[in-house]
Amino acid sequence: MQAAAIELSSVRKVYGSGAAATVALDDVRLSIEPGRIATLIGPSGCGKSTLLRLVAGLEPADAGSVRVHGVTPDEACAAKLIGFVPQAPALLPWLSVLRNVTLPQKINSGAAKRRERIGDLADRDGFAGAPDMRELLRKVGLGDAVNKLPSQLSGGMRQRAAIVRAFGLRPDVLLMDEPFSALDEFTRESLQDQLLALWDDLSTTVLFVTHNVSEAVRLSDTVVVMAPNPGRIVEAIDIGLPRPRNQQVFAERAFHDCEDLIREKLYSAWRSPDAS
Repeated sequence: MQAAAIELSSVRKVYGSGAAATVALDDVRLSIEPGRIATLIGPSGCGKSTLLRLVAGLEPADAGSVRVHGVTPDEACAAKLIGFVPQAPALLPWLSVLRNVTLPQKINSGAAKRRERIGDLADRDGFAGAPDMRELLRKVGLGDAVNKLPSQLSGGMRQRAAIVRAFGLRPDVLLMDEPFSALDEFTRESLQDQLLALWDDLSTTVLFVTHNVSEAVRLSDTVVVMAPNPGRIVEAIDIGLPRPRNQQVFAERAFHDCEDLIREKLYSAWRSPDAS
């Protein structure tokens, strides 16, 4: 049986100690199947970004376990199973767009052998070496910008480059922490289109953090609703809308029904006694 792409079991994360301690996450249980897009949504302070950082191996859990394709986040990172797209693109300012997106492929040359020891991942369809980065840049509208520096790009173009850089490793799990939050609505929807197109081509599992209900519904197979004090998961809602989801999906009644359901769950979680 294939391992879950992401598996969190009874995870707890606490910052500080004694009376000043803050429980960022408590008894978090989450399982995401390979090749799906799951979105974390909830009010500020509910632990969305903390959960993402635990999966990325940037912080350890204080209790419970975190597994990526059956191994620890550190082992998954060493085998280049995980890609990460933060809120800010974090491109190196002295490198061209093409050199920025190809740089990760030149690091950690032993990752392929580590990958072979993790289940059946070495045989996953599409994992046959590095993709054509020029082609990926062309697909997201950066074909004419390959030799430009980040300072010569708009905010939306820089974020596209960051997404291509992450996909360039052919990660089995892509973690995205509100990557479109600083963009205008039109650019945001355009990047949603491009993210979905790349995801469809490369069969990557995506865990995506957002505050935007419409974005969560449009992108996701599953929307994971979280609540604060302490940070916890209150419900995982499957989104049954057919794919591909183009711009016309915003006009469909089923889309708005999903939005209404998620808003209702968010409001209930915020108003519950535990969240007071």
